[in-house]
Amino acid sequence: MDKTRLNAAGEDGRSEKDLSLTQHFKVHQDEESVTKKILSVVYEALTEKGYDPVNQIVGYIMSGDPTYITNYMGARSLIMKVERDELVEEIMESYIRNNHWA
Repeated sequence: MDKTRLNAAGEDGRSEKDLSLTQHFKVHQDEESVTKKILSVVYEALTEKGYDPVNQIVGYIMSGDPTYITNYMGARSLIMKVERDELVEEIMESYIRNNHWA
């Protein structure tokens, strides 16, 4: 039995993570995710208003500032319903699939 004492948070007292270990992140696959649908609406709204949708979406993801996204078609409120890391995840999955890496 391991005799390591745990603190109140359930940690073993080490202040730093063991960087030799790799964390595992599991993504739940949906047939057509809500995130994908939202990105589609946002892309369409930005295009119709004359913005470069790639630059605007990247600006939003990098800064978290929703003013990079137009209010047209409710795009700003839609994109704020999704966490930015979920947007990156959806974009990366699509990129990898379309380049036949997976």
